[in-house]
Amino acid sequence: MASIRRFLTNKLKLEINEKKSKVAPVDQCGFLGFIFVRGKIRWSEKSFREFKRRIRLFTGRSWFVSMDYRLKKLAEYVRGWMNYYGISEYYRPIPEIDEWLRRRLRMCYWKQWRYTRTKVRNLLKLGTFKREAILTALSRKGPWHCARTLATQAGMTNKWLYEQGLISVKDQWVKIHYPDNPK
Repeated sequence: MASIRRFLTNKLKLEINEKKSKVAPVDQCGFLGFIFVRGKIRWSEKSFREFKRRIRLFTGRSWFVSMDYRLKKLAEYVRGWMNYYGISEYYRPIPEIDEWLRRRLRMCYWKQWRYTRTKVRNLLKLGTFKREAILTALSRKGPWHCARTLATQAGMTNKWLYEQGLISVKDQWVKIHYPDNPK
């Protein structure tokens, strides 16, 4: 460490932050939000926690904004995050992130509809069976639970959510790793 410190301060005229600096094997430290596991690059746990925290802010039940604005902000953030962290070769959590994101949005719609009659009317408009729509709308369970019921998933399908403006994390990852026109 001493020789590296001398080189950086004397030759390159850089200041070293002792709290952030260390000499360690590559797989034991993170760099700019990434870690290296068995020679492969992936995002760090801290970066992923921050991603989920920000998604929770954008899909919070108490953030009373229009769904268009919410989806616009969410799309901006997800697109930006994937453009930076998309170089990661770590695919396993991507489908789970998509599922979680869709459930968060269904929860937002459920909370926005607010009244039982509005929930029933909107679920019927989206093609849910009448009995399922009524039973789900009358449920005493919270929005997070109701976002995973048969009625909400049959009405607010994945296709419908994408038509509303949701962007898929999986599609972004595939676009980065398998571009249409490789040169």
